[in-house]
Amino acid sequence: MKHRKLGRTSDQRRAMLRAMVTYLLENGQIKTTVTRAKEVAPVAEKMITLAKKNDLPAYRQALGYITKEDVAKKLFQEIGPKYADRNGGYTRVVKIGPRRGDAAEMAIVQLV
Repeated sequence: MKHRKLGRTSDQRRAMLRAMVTYLLENGQIKTTVTRAKEVAPVAEKMITLAKKNDLPAYRQALGYITKEDVAKKLFQEIGPKYADRNGGYTRVVKIGPRRGDAAEMAIVQLV
């Protein structure tokens, strides 16, 4: 299997990933389960790679995925230039142990 289903239909899963990537780019890190973190990290890396191109088609493609316009502007004006000399590896997934309620393995996804 290429992607995890995360117990959701495809449209719900896509909406959840869009929201999580937007929040990650807005705040720099998110706390979530390990399986969700492993799905969010590659998508966020693709958005940062788009921002490194810094042209109109890339900006419009990012706007099609990111749910907030100000986050897309931040991505292209601040985050993209910050990683201009780096070839991938823009995110880090750190496991932080089980969640108290249901013992789900938790992780923090952060921009490096």
